[in-house]
Amino acid sequence: MDSQIVLSHGSAWDAQQSSASHAASSDDVSANAASLPAVVAAFIPSFVTAVLFMVIFVVIRKPFRRIYSPRTYIDLVPEKHRTPSASTSHIDWIRALAKLDDKFILEHSSLDGYLFLRFMRTLIFICFVGSCITWPILFPVNATGGGRASQLDKLGFGNVSDQSRLWAHVIVAWVVYAFVMFLVARERLWLVGLRQAWELSKANASRLSSRTVLYLDPPKVAPLDGDLHLNYGQEARRQWVITDTGKLNVLVSTRDSTANKLESTEVSYLRKVNRKRARMAKKQGSDAILSEDAITELRPIHKDYYVFGKRTDAIDHLRHGLQEAARKVEENRQSCTADIHHNRSAVFVEYESQAAAQRAYKGNTTSHIMKPPNISIPSRLIGVPPKEVIWNNLAIPHAIRISRKSAANVIIALLIFFWSFISAFVGSISNVNYLSDNFEWLRWIQNLPDPILGLMTGLLPPLITSLLSSYVPIFMRYIAKKSGEPTTVTAELQVQNWYFLFQVIQIFLVTALSSSATAFIPEIISQPHQIPLTLAKNLPKSSKFYLTYFILQGLGSSAKNVLNYSDLFQYYFFDRTVNNTPRKKYSQYTSLKGISWGKVYPKFTNFVIIALAYACISPLVLGLACVGLALFYASYRHNLFFVIQPKLETKGRCYTRSLSQILTGVYVGELALIGLMGLRKATGPSILMGVLFIGTIIYNHVMNRYLNPLEDRLPARLLSEGNDEAEPLLAAEEGEASLDEARERSRLQQIGRGAHIPQQLLDPFARFFEPHIYTSHNIMRGYLKYSDLDEPKYKDEDLETAYANPSLTSKTPKIWLPSDDAGLSKKEIQANSEADIATTDYGAWLDEKGRVRFDEENLRQLPVWKDAVPY
Repeated sequence: MDSQIVLSHGSAWDAQQSSASHAASSDDVSANAASLPAVVAAFIPSFVTAVLFMVIFVVIRKPFRRIYSPRTYIDLVPEKHRTPSASTSHIDWIRALAKLDDKFILEHSSLDGYLFLRFMRTLIFICFVGSCITWPILFPVNATGGGRASQLDKLGFGNVSDQSRLWAHVIVAWVVYAFVMFLVARERLWLVGLRQAWELSKANASRLSSRTVLYLDPPKVAPLDGDLHLNYGQEARRQWVITDTGKLNVLVSTRDSTANKLESTEVSYLRKVNRKRARMAKKQGSDAILSEDAITELRPIHKDYYVFGKRTDAIDHLRHGLQEAARKVEENRQSCTADIHHNRSAVFVEYESQAAAQRAYKGNTTSHIMKPPNISIPSRLIGVPPKEVIWNNLAIPHAIRISRKSAANVIIALLIFFWSFISAFVGSISNVNYLSDNFEWLRWIQNLPDPILGLMTGLLPPLITSLLSSYVPIFMRYIAKKSGEPTTVTAELQVQNWYFLFQVIQIFLVTALSSSATAFIPEIISQPHQIPLTLAKNLPKSSKFYLTYFILQGLGSSAKNVLNYSDLFQYYFFDRTVNNTPRKKYSQYTSLKGISWGKVYPKFTNFVIIALAYACISPLVLGLACVGLALFYASYRHNLFFVIQPKLETKGRCYTRSLSQILTGVYVGELALIGLMGLRKATGPSILMGVLFIGTIIYNHVMNRYLNPLEDRLPARLLSEGNDEAEPLLAAEEGEASLDEARERSRLQQIGRGAHIPQQLLDPFARFFEPHIYTSHNIMRGYLKYSDLDEPKYKDEDLETAYANPSLTSKTPKIWLPSDDAGLSKKEIQANSEADIATTDYGAWLDEKGRVRFDEENLRQLPVWKDAVPY
């Protein structure tokens, strides 16, 4: 990067400001001469690494199918939802991916998984169309602009010195940014229609979660008995009261950990005995038998004070401890049940129908509950499956929840603020030319060979940036859950917001402006009118960093995403060392790789934000972003088809937020162009850019005003029970038409305009440019093939305990041992049964080497298998 690193407001900052206006019209040739070598230096190792990773992947994919293709065979995935794979050849996966449409993910895996792939396609489309608009116009304009830039920088805005050429940039900006705004609006409309059809399909509308509302701040004045209709409306059917179970949670955790210790100790004992027996059989023959004394000597010993104290049998000690822990759990459960009348922290309420639940969620009931307060934390949620609930957080009073949320925001703000010191250091590495010129002790850098210097300035900074930032969302997720978020989905959505701010501020603005947040954030706050000038002076000079950043990410990271060697090493390391019981091996085998939506969405949203910000300043960034995103799309497509089983379902809310966040790139790009036109004293172009900026603000406000309610809840007109001909999206008259009618209407309109367009071409254009017709609820229902699946069936016991805290209902874990040739597992089962501890050795065994095995082909028959209830 050719911008200057400044850590204070002293003379260095003043020097940067005084020289920036000159740099805007004529970049320093010597400083920019390394731009092409830096890009090439980033491309070559990234390309070689990507090819190497893919070769290794093709070779090892077949023998390690548990890591690379579990969704094609594992019993955890129902057969009808498995990804078809005709053979296990090395390249069959390529043929399978080519045949399958992305809708396969929607119909057989996850709504969010499908929407993420659509999000990636949308970003690619934005960058591709943007390149098609900008390259043919701006490349010639910039290249012949009269500046002194060289190599790749000659294609950027900095090479333009003729004011008359600035009109081209303004016109292109209007076209590109107007296209982006239209596409964002279209996608939001499309998503509203899809979500409405998805929510109202029989398979989803009849789920318990669809007709259940979570009240985080329920009324506490009325008695518990008989207050269901009084407080929650006449359509309320059932309630689950949540109380503070802090002590019980600890007791349950102690009980379960004791059971796991007992299981692990007994398995270790069985393995020791069988290994010794195997050694004796090897020496004395297969008839060798261990004596009872030899077996007794191998039993594990427990000492009260580890080294000192009374020696007792460890297995007997743990049996007694498990009995005692189970007894305490049952005693505490009774007191928790009695305390419900005096202490209710949250309440789940089931309503008679999805429509009734939606009315209660909006506050449109005759109950005594007030409408949701207008605060940053919602007092009620709808559509929450039990598996998404963070039970410990439900017991937090609403006022404390708000305080924790505020504290969490402060922590994240400080993290983002002080992370800039790291970003500033990374930025300084890419600017070693400037540093070596101004600091004598760094002059030795100028003597380095050009390839080494190219690696330092081109490859190393984005590599460090990518590595360090990967740990940030993990910390943010921890803070979100500690802040009192009631569900894993709301926590993930909070991570998405925080990580988006981190990505834009640190990965983009701090790095692009060649300063630290401790310098530019206070200045922007104190002088917001200087934002266009600041962007104008710094963005054109920082494009080289993002050229190499997109190359590194697109080639190296996407290939790494497919090879996923870290998961491979981790899986087999834990399988051979830590996971030494049937339960642990089963848990590892059945834990398919998930995906963190709060992490991946902001990363790629920031990709397109950077590309849009540079669209008219350095159009080459758009093209490389398009290629990089396409490579990432291919890698995630493979993983979602063959590897990933999403564990969170945000129902498209992550996609909605990211669509709105994309406009950040439009705002930054417009502000930068306003500043650049101001530096050139181009009055006409400046006015037009200002009009576009104001228009963008108005557009954003209007779209949020009309679409936010539709994105948050289902319209009442669609919830009328038994109404199969529900009104269309946004209640537009034309949306009432069927898909065929919509096509015919569009065709007649085109004919009326004198257009003679073939029908096969007309349909795609009509779908794209008439979203108010083609995204209506009626039409989107046909888009979902699985909308008429059978309604879920619930047992009475499933409904009674659906939203009960697991601490109140969970049973003592059943001890699962491997069977062995010595027959000791049967003796341990008998001893545990006498202590009222359920134990089995079904489906697991010790092989000839003493290793634990379990029946991987029949997971559903194993004692630890649990059928998932479709709540």
